[in-house]
Amino acid sequence: TVSLMLFNVYRGTLAGKREYTFDAKEGFLEEFLTRYYADNRPPEEVILPRAVDEGISEYLSHLRGGRVRTVVPQRGEKKKLLDLVQKNVEIAFFGDRIKVEDLKHRLHLPSLPVVIECFDVSHLSGTAMVGSMVQFRWGRPEKRNYRRFKIRTVEGIDDPAAIAEAVRRRYSRLQREGGNLPDLVIVDGGKAQLAAAGAVLKDLGLSVPIVAIAERDEEIFVPGFSHPLPLDRSEKASLFIQEIRDEAHRFAVTYHRTLRKRTVRP
Repeated sequence: TVSLMLFNVYRGTLAGKREYTFDAKEGFLEEFLTRYYADNRPPEEVILPRAVDEGISEYLSHLRGGRVRTVVPQRGEKKKLLDLVQKNVEIAFFGDRIKVEDLKHRLHLPSLPVVIECFDVSHLSGTAMVGSMVQFRWGRPEKRNYRRFKIRTVEGIDDPAAIAEAVRRRYSRLQREGGNLPDLVIVDGGKAQLAAAGAVLKDLGLSVPIVAIAERDEEIFVPGFSHPLPLDRSEKASLFIQEIRDEAHRFAVTYHRTLRKRTVRP
């Protein structure tokens, strides 16, 4: 995994920054520069941690309509700026990794939950029922992989059945398409939701760790544990799993409201 941070500096002042995380591969920096500046006008100077292909400068100059320099500073103010960016990247990346490692130990998982997918449902008294799935990778939302579902097979108020439908549709499709499974599945709810989702995974022949987080009592239900694990707000792992659950809830509610607006539209 590569963590990359882009600082925009205008007349010596930090004008903004953006963070990116993606899979590591050869030439990732050149690919990022090519894609990013295809949609954003290149500046006169780009400060980099290492040299890139000469063709990058030529490409950026073409996009700008004037010369663009790519610089790898060894000393001075530009080197200090580059060091600042590097420090920010380290803080961001290792801070996220600590959250992931803490969650592994808290939930007694067999491996690091690098990719986590969380499901929630939203409805109004059993009507316009929808499901959501959000994905986190290395502790951060991976919004391009979010999914939402119109629940089709459930009538009335039956959250466990709705969760089961969303889980089945997600992972049966991944199976058909040969997609990668997550390292951890989280469902919003208690024992009933956990049992329903777990039964779906078993029926599909999938062995993926799964837990449920109950909002009312702020507890985590883990298969094989006779009692739920309490959420300690002072623990990074607890705050992290709540963050994931809250994001799934937000995404589900937003989709539900969108559908309701379409329904009542004259």
